[in-house]
Amino acid sequence: MEHFTVLFRRQFNVVLGMIHLKALPGCPRHTLTVGEIQKAACYEAQLYKDLELDGVIVENMNDVPYQHSAAVGHEISASMAVICAAVKSVMGVKPVGVQVLAGANKQALGVAKAAGLDFIRAEGFVFSHVADEGVMNACAGDLLRYRRHIGAEDIRVFTDIKKKHSAHAITSDVSIKETSKAAEFFLSDGVIITGGATGQEADVMEMKDVAEAVNIPVLIGSGVTNDNLHMYSSASGLIVGSHFKKDGQWQNEIDPWRVHTFMEEVVKLRESDNR
Repeated sequence: MEHFTVLFRRQFNVVLGMIHLKALPGCPRHTLTVGEIQKAACYEAQLYKDLELDGVIVENMNDVPYQHSAAVGHEISASMAVICAAVKSVMGVKPVGVQVLAGANKQALGVAKAAGLDFIRAEGFVFSHVADEGVMNACAGDLLRYRRHIGAEDIRVFTDIKKKHSAHAITSDVSIKETSKAAEFFLSDGVIITGGATGQEADVMEMKDVAEAVNIPVLIGSGVTNDNLHMYSSASGLIVGSHFKKDGQWQNEIDPWRVHTFMEEVVKLRESDNR
């Protein structure tokens, strides 16, 4: 918990906005130059900063269809490093993280190291699951050794457990509570709970069960809105993407008014909880 509090300057209700990059070079929907993608990302970063979010996560969400971890090419890592460095420059002291889809956690660490970022969001940290892209196997051992190898121990690794857009039948006998404990044992810096898909609510009881099971931060990674914000008041962090976009659709542009009204509610929540 100490590292989380030092990084974000608070222990609960940290709000992280998603920056969904336009499709990167080599991807089927790629149309913009890296410079144009960077400009759009920096614009969103400035919006989030002005509206007083605690930090942002940069993600290659438009790179559909996603490739499986090791298949993600150097052009993606290089482009994201350049863009993320620019976003970090905009955000200043506010933390910036990165996620590279799909399951490209080593690439994410490389991007974070090169761009001076603060954390990554990692998939498939413990236990296996079947994702859209195929079977994802646990990566904690290799990932944290790689972090040490490149001298990136200061970069935090927040890890999805029982993640969205995935089938977990092969680990159906392992509860989310047990999964969270395994992630903590394998040195995760915090666990992320999601609903079944982007924009879907996370289960509140699962959040409470996990929070009781581990002594590391518990973040909510999908489905947080103005209407259900109070349900997640005990969460360490709230990762918000879809709700901040026009009409609540992740593919759309950021709606500053939606962000503003959300942050007003967050401030009220923090004041009521003295957090």
